[in-house]
Amino acid sequence: MTAEFGDRLPAAFSRPGSSSFVDFLADHAPNLLPGREPAPIGSVEAPHATTIVALTYDGGIVMAGDRRATMGSTIAHRKMEKVFSADDYSAVGIAGTAGVAIELVRLFQLELEHFEKIEGTLLSLEGKANRLATMVRAGLPMALQGLAAVPLFGGYDERRSEGRIFSYDVAGGRYEEADFHAIGSGSVHARGSMKKLWAPGLGSEEAVRIAVHALIDAADEDSATGGPDVARGIYPIVAVVDSGGYRRVGDLDLAAVVRAITSGQEES
Repeated sequence: MTAEFGDRLPAAFSRPGSSSFVDFLADHAPNLLPGREPAPIGSVEAPHATTIVALTYDGGIVMAGDRRATMGSTIAHRKMEKVFSADDYSAVGIAGTAGVAIELVRLFQLELEHFEKIEGTLLSLEGKANRLATMVRAGLPMALQGLAAVPLFGGYDERRSEGRIFSYDVAGGRYEEADFHAIGSGSVHARGSMKKLWAPGLGSEEAVRIAVHALIDAADEDSATGGPDVARGIYPIVAVVDSGGYRRVGDLDLAAVVRAITSGQEES
């Protein structure tokens, strides 16, 4: 872009316009959008991210992800971050091809920040979920080549004063989930765990414990899901989103949660 326009960005980049950053890029620099490059031919070896869980509690949501990325039968990364703040009141987790998924999250963060700057207010939670669905749909050509990225989105709905969770398919289908959901290779086991432990009226601390417990149960059954690594000090990424906004649970707190869960399992 610098070579094409010299040292200065074209005027369109400094003029107020669409509240959608993706639409703006599509009009003025479509080559910068993910998925616009020709899909690679043949199979591509790339790290894959698993497993993300999310559940509602009384007044918000908890989203958590393990730290392992795999490439075939190899552990590609032990400390990958898969849960991110989308904005002050929402979180997004990723599963699938890691590079594609992280690019999707960065663009989504820009999309929400751009909307807030242009409109002077936050997009509704429903609107954020719809914007993300459009972006996932745009990645369908890459998904058909085996480079699929599937997010899990959730946050605090200020209009309804409650936490809500949305899942997606690779074609951009958007589905609101009741109570809890999980994506990634360990999702079946994580969902089974949350089905046993979730109950109406949970508090945030109990919801964090259930999310970590679900990841531990998934790691027990799925080799692509990494459980808490106490020896290395590697714990899941756990985020709480409620009327106070997005906040990440610290490793010291998670260490205590893991100790309580594993000691209970040993006693039983």
